[in-house]
Order: sequence, then structure tokens, then C-alpha cells
Amino acid sequence: MRLKFTKMHGAGNDFVVLNGLRQRIQLTPEQLRLLADRHFGVGCDQILLVESAQHPDADFRYRIFNADGGEVEQCGNGARCFMRFVHDHKLTHKREIVVETKNGLITPRLEDNGQITVNMGAPIFEAARIPFLGSSDAVIQTLEVAGETVQITALSMGNPHAIQVVTDVEHAPVATQGALMERHPRFSQRVNAGFMQIVDRKHIKLRVYERGAGETLSCGTGACAAVVTGIRRGLLDARVNVATRGGVLNIAWAGNGTPVFMTGPAIAVFEGEINL
Repeated sequence: MRLKFTKMHGAGNDFVVLNGLRQRIQLTPEQLRLLADRHFGVGCDQILLVESAQHPDADFRYRIFNADGGEVEQCGNGARCFMRFVHDHKLTHKREIVVETKNGLITPRLEDNGQITVNMGAPIFEAARIPFLGSSDAVIQTLEVAGETVQITALSMGNPHAIQVVTDVEHAPVATQGALMERHPRFSQRVNAGFMQIVDRKHIKLRVYERGAGETLSCGTGACAAVVTGIRRGLLDARVNVATRGGVLNIAWAGNGTPVFMTGPAIAVFEGEINL
């Protein structure tokens, strides 16, 4: 099987994008892992598949597969790359589209400066819907990780996140503690573990250990979850710049019941073809 692809990234979070509009693409977990492999395949954090919409209000359907071959619900940096892809390939001339995901509809918009803003929907705090095994929906929860008690905020941005505030993100135990948190038994669908350093009320630094991908240079939904956490804890203002290792994202949230808006870059790196 020969597949044409586009390699893209959003603030360093990189993707292989496949056009499934004119061909039916069904890849096994093994083939997905090969595509994502940085030595034997193309190499990426996630694989994005563009498909025809099934929802009557959507322009496209958007599917996301992690590097481990598993399908997930949402990816913020991927949503921006999705918008860039369909616009660059002239699949749409709209500057704002409605995209169907596994978890609902999102609305990316191409800005005049080339950045892309995505309406990521309202965050979810109910433990059962994250899903998170807890006795309450308190903003701050305790989690036992390898004999250590850490304080987290659990929420969903269409996918589950556990955010903790750290004093120095560069020395945070992302690789070790993040890996343990990802598969913590209180998160039945695993979790993205975020480590947030507050710089001031308008700036944070963030690192995220993602489900099925490990630490990535940037995580769009993780940036949204971190800012929402900081606002709920009274630590941040309503609009925040999030510095990740791959670049800066701007996140805005007006409070409970309102959607989170994420703005950032989406870059096409190269196009190619791979024989699977």
C-alpha cells in the first residue's frame, strides 16, 4: 500500500496528515506505529486522517491516532494543522470550518496573520465524564504516584488531563512521574499529565506527557487544560501565553460554561509518499 502524506507541526507537536476524502484509508495499529516511527517510518507524535463529515453540520471529519496506534478523541495542535491542510490543499475556501471529531464538533478559523484559532469547546470538570475516579469534583485533588502524594486538577478538553503546578518546569519529573500518571488506575482511559509553571498572571511554561506519545514539544489541549486550571485556582487572568518547548500558544477562557479559544501556528513541513 502506497500512501501520500503531508508532514506538519503545530509548535513542534508533529503530525503525519492523510487525505481520506478520495480514498478509503484503513490502517492497522501496526501500520500506524510504523508511520509514526522516527527510525523506520516518517516519524510523528500523531497521525491525522481527513475524512468526509458524517455530522450534518460539519464540513469535515477529523480522526486522530497516537504514535502507539490508538485512536484518541481530540488534539488541539492537530486541529490547527487540520485547518491549514484543508485550506492549503484547496479542499475548502472557507476561513472558518466546522470539524467533526470523536468527541464532538470544533471550529477552527484561519486568521489574517496566518495563525489559526480553534474554538475547543467548554472544559469538563465532572469526574465521571473526564473520566476520573474521585469522590468529588473539587478543583484540587490528591493523587498517589509511586509513594508520593501530588496535587492535581483533573479535567477534560475532549480528552482527559491531570494538571499540577510546579515551581520549575525544566526540572519537573515529566519522564518518570508523567509516565506513571498516564496509566494511573484512577484514569480509566489514561490521561495526559501536564506540568505547569506560573511565570505571572499572563504567562506560564508547560510540559506535557501525552497518552500514547510520551512527552511532546507542545500539547494544544494540554495548554487549554493548564490555563483553565490556573484560572479556576485564581492564579491566571482570562488570556494567557503558554510557552512550550516547541513554541507559544495563546489561550483565552471567560469562565465556567464558556468555550476555550486556542490560537497558534500550523506549519506544513514537506509532502511525501510511503510504502506500507
